[in-house]
Amino acid sequence: MLLFGTAGIPITTPVRDSVSGVKRVRELGLDAMELEFVYGVKMSELLALKVNEISKKENVRLTAHAPYYINLNSQRKEIVQASIDRILGTARVAKKAGCESITFHAAYYGGMKPELVYKNVKEHLSQIVRILQDEGNNIWIRPETTGKKSQFGTLKEIIKLSQEVEQVLPNVDFAHLNARTNGMSRRYEHFEMILNTLEEGLGREILDNMHIHISGIEYSSKGERRHTILEESDINYVELVKSWKDYQIKGIVISESPNIEFDALLLKKIYLSSKKE
Repeated sequence: MLLFGTAGIPITTPVRDSVSGVKRVRELGLDAMELEFVYGVKMSELLALKVNEISKKENVRLTAHAPYYINLNSQRKEIVQASIDRILGTARVAKKAGCESITFHAAYYGGMKPELVYKNVKEHLSQIVRILQDEGNNIWIRPETTGKKSQFGTLKEIIKLSQEVEQVLPNVDFAHLNARTNGMSRRYEHFEMILNTLEEGLGREILDNMHIHISGIEYSSKGERRHTILEESDINYVELVKSWKDYQIKGIVISESPNIEFDALLLKKIYLSSKKE
């Protein structure tokens, strides 16, 4: 079964904190929430443990988004090290909070050949995983498919990382893939291609353990400009949900729309009412 949730604390949460956010997710009839550490990992250990406790009580699944300021392909060593530290910091706090995975935008090409960028990202991700494994932290590390053509993170790149680095799986952002392909996400066949590519690369297991980001998206020839609500986008989200149902995928779908909980509820409603062919 697919679970639907919000990227961060729902907008309609009266008190703007993570514990209240988890409770509000359950009140709304949603199932998951992504802790947003996008501007820094600022959650204390005490709060993380409290969030863990509440999420179990409310039966809300948790994931986390690492800071935006990550570039594992920077030519400056201090930026790479800071990026590694931010991913590790996110993974450590997220584990205490009861999250099952963390996600992030891994790198920029910076004018380099994609093959060399891949090598650099793989090397640093492997280092991160070794450190976490030494600490007994088995949280899933999920680099995200990205929306700008200047960013590392095509579907094939993320699948290859998942094949070659332990504890790594994709975060499939369908809005970003739509932006990277100049609007191909208007047809069922495009979603079918994405899911087939995932299964061919990582087996049926990945379709049973998906982490998905979705929103509307505005884009140019260079890729993503900004997130929008689904109804303002050219993404055929009804057909997208149909593909999820037809392939019987399982996991978590996180709405990153500006109206996060409303689009999450919309998608869940479509999913529960749709029939598998």
